[in-house]
Amino acid sequence: MMGTIVCQTCNSTIEHFENEKVHVLYSKCDGCHSGQSDEE
Repeated sequence: MMGTIVCQTCNSTIEHFENEKVHVLYSKCDGCHSGQSDEE
């Protein structure tokens, strides 16, 4: 089963991964992540 990593800021697909339980993970893409000063 394939899962997808989606940017929580702009909702674009970042990456696909193979996982049995998780379908979608939320992260930040490089464009959104580099443009903001968030706590890491």
